Amino acid sequence: MNSSPTHRQINSPEDIRQRSGLEVPPLLLPDPRKLFAERALRLRQLAAGHAMRDYLMLMAVVCEAQHARLQQYPEVPLPDAAQAAAAGESGEPLLAAEHWPRAGQWRTELRALLRQVLDKLPSDSPARTGVQAVMALPDVALEQQADRLLAGITLGLDLAAAPLVAAGLQLYFTHLVAATGAAQPQAFQVPPDATRCPCCASLATASITRVGGQQDGQRYLHCALCSAQWHMNRIQCTHCLATQGIHYQSLQALADDQPSTRRAAVEAETCDGCHHYLKTMHVARDLHVEPLADDLATLTLDLLVSEAGFERHGVNLLLLFGDGDVQAGGG
Repeated sequence: MNSSPTHRQINSPEDIRQRSGLEVPPLLLPDPRKLFAERALRLRQLAAGHAMRDYLMLMAVVCEAQHARLQQYPEVPLPDAAQAAAAGESGEPLLAAEHWPRAGQWRTELRALLRQVLDKLPSDSPARTGVQAVMALPDVALEQQADRLLAGITLGLDLAAAPLVAAGLQLYFTHLVAATGAAQPQAFQVPPDATRCPCCASLATASITRVGGQQDGQRYLHCALCSAQWHMNRIQCTHCLATQGIHYQSLQALADDQPSTRRAAVEAETCDGCHHYLKTMHVARDLHVEPLADDLATLTLDLLVSEAGFERHGVNLLLLFGDGDVQAGGG
C-alpha cells in the first residue's frame, strides 16, 4: 500500500476561532464505565489486516483488563477541598502526576491487571515473558519506573516494560480524576489555552473534534494518562499556541473504489513556527475514532511528518520509542 502525505492549509482561522465564544464545556472527565472498553473495541477493529496487528491486539487485551479492574477499583486517597482550592488559586493541575503521592494500590491493581492479561494470552505468545517480568518487579523497581515514566526521564527506563507500567498508571489516574470529579464537581480548573492536562499535567496523545450538542465541531485535547479532555480552539498549535502557519497532513491510502475526495479521519496538525505537531481525529469523518487507539494505528503518519522536520508534541504511553517520546508529566 502506497502512503503519501496530503497537505491541507487553512488560511482564515478566525472564522472558526469565533466559535470559541460559544458556551462549550471546558473539560470532559473520563467515563469509567466505557473508556477502556471502547478503546479495546477500537483496537480490535483497527488490528484487522494491520501491519501491527499483534501489538494492537495485545493492547486491546490490556485495555479490556483495564476496564475490568476499573469497575472495582479500591478506594484511594483523594484530594480534599483545601487542596482543590489551593490548586485553583495557583493555577496548577490538582493531580499533577509527577508530584502527586501515589497510593500503593496502583501497584496491586497493576499486578491484578497483568494477571488478567496473562490469562488471556495464548501459551505460546511471546508477550507472556514481558508481562511476567513486570509482574515480578519489586515495589521499589515499579515505583522507580513509574517516576521516570511520569517525569519524562528515559535514562534507566525499560522501554519494553513501559507500556505495561503505563497501563497501571493510566488505570490509577483515570480512577483518581473521575472519583475526584464526582466528589468535587468544581475541583478542576481549566486555564485558557492549556497545553497540558488541567487534571494531571500530562501531555495529550491527540486532539479530537467532536460532534453533537454544544460540543459539535469543538476540538478537545485527550490526555495520555487520565483520558480527561480539555477544550482548545481549532487551528491553533498545541505546543506554542500559534494560529498562523498551521497545516494539516494525512495519509492518502484509499482503495480504488473509494472517492478521492474522502477526507482522512486522522490528520497531523503541524506548526511552521515551532515545528511541532499533534494528531487530530475527526469524529464527523469516522464515528469510531478513539485517540489512543487510532494514534497507535497511524504510526506511518508520524514517520512521514517527522521526516519533514516536525517534532511530536504529544505522547502515547502505550508505545514509546526513546528520547523525546516520554513526556507524560515531565517537561
